Amino acid sequence: MEAGGNVYEEALANGATQEGEEDGQMNGPALNGPEVQLEEFVGAHGEYNEEEEERKYFRRKRLGVIKNLLAASIGGMLIYGVFLGLLQMQLILHYDETYREVKYSNLGLQNIDSKMLMGINVTPVVALLYTPLLIRFFGTKWMLFLAVGIYALFVSTNYWERYYTLVPSAVAIGAAIVPLWASMGNYITRMAQKYYEYANYKLEHVQEQKRAPRGAYNSYIIVFQTVFYGVFYLCFVCAQFPMLFFLKGYLYDLNHTLFNVEHCGTRSHGIFTGFNTTVLQKLPRSSELITVESVLMGVAFLSMLLVLILCGSAYRPTEEIDLRSIGWGNIFQLPFKHMRDYRLRHLFLFFIYSGFEVIFLSNDFTLNYGVCSIGLEHMAFILMAYGLSAAVCSILMLSMMCLPRQIPLLAGAFVHGALLIALFFWEPQPRSLGEASFLYLVAALWGLGSALNKAGLSALLGMLYEDKERQDFIFTIYHWWQALAIFVVYLWSSLPMKAKLSILLLTLVAAVLAYLWMEHKVAQFIPHRLPKIPKPRHKMRGFRYLEEENSDESDPEKEDEGKESDSSEGEAPNDQQDQPRRRNRCAYEQALGEEIGDNAG
Repeated sequence: MEAGGNVYEEALANGATQEGEEDGQMNGPALNGPEVQLEEFVGAHGEYNEEEEERKYFRRKRLGVIKNLLAASIGGMLIYGVFLGLLQMQLILHYDETYREVKYSNLGLQNIDSKMLMGINVTPVVALLYTPLLIRFFGTKWMLFLAVGIYALFVSTNYWERYYTLVPSAVAIGAAIVPLWASMGNYITRMAQKYYEYANYKLEHVQEQKRAPRGAYNSYIIVFQTVFYGVFYLCFVCAQFPMLFFLKGYLYDLNHTLFNVEHCGTRSHGIFTGFNTTVLQKLPRSSELITVESVLMGVAFLSMLLVLILCGSAYRPTEEIDLRSIGWGNIFQLPFKHMRDYRLRHLFLFFIYSGFEVIFLSNDFTLNYGVCSIGLEHMAFILMAYGLSAAVCSILMLSMMCLPRQIPLLAGAFVHGALLIALFFWEPQPRSLGEASFLYLVAALWGLGSALNKAGLSALLGMLYEDKERQDFIFTIYHWWQALAIFVVYLWSSLPMKAKLSILLLTLVAAVLAYLWMEHKVAQFIPHRLPKIPKPRHKMRGFRYLEEENSDESDPEKEDEGKESDSSEGEAPNDQQDQPRRRNRCAYEQALGEEIGDNAG
């Protein structure tokens, strides 16, 4: 519901005004010509249907929420497609020895690329310290817009490939990964909750803006997360457009690039050895590269406009103020306090595996199984098979509405477990196009598991933590653990393939067991330790409010404030263990009291 008053009270007041005007027309004095015309213009209309107008109003609100969902989903898909496509094209060009020598001679592009990948993968490790502060300071929508803008900045730096442009922009990308995904997850969940409110506007708890019954949002959260991931996974398809329409014509075939490759798949080590250092038949012109980068920059700018113009606010303005008025010290501490909840702790391994699996498919499987066997020119089709499969199979998440919520997550884990065991024993032959159909099938099945994994975890978190005051903290924790997993994958890049597969399989089995134990504890109604969100402490300067205490104080300078700070670490929910607070006096009353005192003196 939008800020600016209660819709139901306004409608009731309008109805009362109309009745009073009708009585005045019947019992009042006769009106002359101009007064009759004025009364017909501003008076009540007999054809006005209050219920119909109310229904149309909330239908427009629901359409607005759907517009927000689609704009955020398409914007995220476009910006990630641009980022992945540009990064892939950049790494292929910089890998070619002839391109490096002719274009940039002694610039050291490979060293720049290694520093750039380090910035992208290492920087998110500290994101838990600042992500909640940024989201509460800027707001969910504006944090989302700012993160998309940072990705667009990375695209713009590729016009001038130097150390001082690429590496700082890569560090900025790493710093924006967790805030982008945390704000996106929070935004999609909030849109589902708002749609529920607009669809059930006649319910008493919606009209009084009270907390909804437990589980009321579940079906809406499942649908919205399904739509988001169904659109977002198309970014893997969009990312291959530069490869298909531009770079593919410059590549050597597999007989040249894989001439010295001896082992693929499970017998490979690190990034497979023996790959030819020259992969380009001829060098692309600088004007062609600028054209491609300009198209990518235009798409990135379009993504920014989608988020800026079409995405509405996730919260009412008063709610945004309340969310940041609990004190910056509390905002910094609450993500760590939420980790004491056993439901979240038992999902940590699933969060880690969620980061492992997507990077494994994008890097290790695509290179050591795919490119090693069917050549670099067919790499795009492997990733497109993965993206299309994940986008289509996201629809299967709707089964969570009629089946136990464990089924989709466990089904995705089962698919990935079977594939990991198969990959452990599969060694495709180098330079063998006959392996292509099996590679595409594995990529498609992996996309099925990824869709159930990602959408299932996001929907599960939205159902477990329905309070809108907590969701940014919860999604920050989720995507921070994912970022840690990506950092670990970056460190293990030189390990043998069998070691990587073993780590993935062990993590998956442990994650499934921990998740089943969590569901068992929830079914047994074992109480969870959930930190209390402190009440907002507004500090508004000027003629409205005067406040002496500091809202950021966490130490007990005063006895009542100390009790209030301690209560934020309790286990009770928001509506319990409320401590009395001192109410701020209006500045007008203070000034009036001083004036009376002066007059008496």
